[in-house]
Amino acid sequence: MRIQEIIVVEGKDDTTAIKRAVDADTIETNGSAVNQMTIEKVKRAQETRGVIIFTDPDFPGEKIRKTIAGKVPGCKHAFLPKEAAIAKGGRGVGVEHASPEAIRAALKDAQPMREEIVEEITQDDLITAGLIGGPGAKERRIHLGKLLKIGYTNGKQLHKRLMMFQISRQEFAEALMVVRQEEENNG
Repeated sequence: MRIQEIIVVEGKDDTTAIKRAVDADTIETNGSAVNQMTIEKVKRAQETRGVIIFTDPDFPGEKIRKTIAGKVPGCKHAFLPKEAAIAKGGRGVGVEHASPEAIRAALKDAQPMREEIVEEITQDDLITAGLIGGPGAKERRIHLGKLLKIGYTNGKQLHKRLMMFQISRQEFAEALMVVRQEEENNG
């Protein structure tokens, strides 16, 4: 599988994991303090081939994602479920620990965040759906993030990400129905 866009990752081990899974070029940020030279490389890549931001599903990874997305508009975003990124020994989370299959699936589902943000799903909708506050909200958000392919979020981030990816009310309702059905089946 050849990827046209240049993939932004955190480090060398992530590049190695990407190259095991797909034929692609990468830009490494080398940590969460993304310097101006890296931003310039990402801007150039976005202008010529397009960019997919593919950072670890953890706090530093989200910080890098926000920094780059804020300075280089129009990038696509790929998200890896946290459980697909856990090291074999259970110590550490990152793209470098993911299987080639998980990496290919995340890259296949990469999508751009929208500039013009329209609120279809309100904060009240999220509270009513049991996604913010109350027992089981975190687990529901994790499951919903996987189904919608927008990654894990806390309650505040979920609202923002639903708007940025322009998740429709219908798409949200269908994913929420799956979450509730599986909750009933397992509970």
